[in-house]
Amino acid sequence: MQTQARMNNPAIVNNAAMKALYALKAATRDHGVPQRTIDLIELRVSQINGCSACVDMHAKQLQKDGERDERQFALAAWREAPYFDAAERAALALAECVTRISDRPDAVPDEVWDEAARRYDEPALAALLVAIANINVWNRFNVAVRQPVGAWS
Repeated sequence: MQTQARMNNPAIVNNAAMKALYALKAATRDHGVPQRTIDLIELRVSQINGCSACVDMHAKQLQKDGERDERQFALAAWREAPYFDAAERAALALAECVTRISDRPDAVPDEVWDEAARRYDEPALAALLVAIANINVWNRFNVAVRQPVGAWS
């Protein structure tokens, strides 16, 4: 197991990228999506992408913010778990589709999009898509350089 990154995180090396990613994160606030939902998306997408640094960081943040353990433990099985409301489920489904865009011919099926659109207005949908894209960028940086768990804590 590698305990040292291959290189510094690209967002640290390229300060403009760091500023842009922080600006993207800030752009998700105050558009009708609860911060807890954004946090759950960040953890779920990080699980899908196998980004151990982000899984560790976002799980710790959720715990610090008072998220119930059972919701974190069941997040990977959110479809079968009773702990998530309809809006969270719609956001998680959208996040999974947008993250796994090459897994099916219709990357974001109409039923997933329509359910998200029933739960969130256009500014909130935009915030969700920005949040999903942003965490995917962080995951890809961290996985590529093998960012060690806890290095960001």
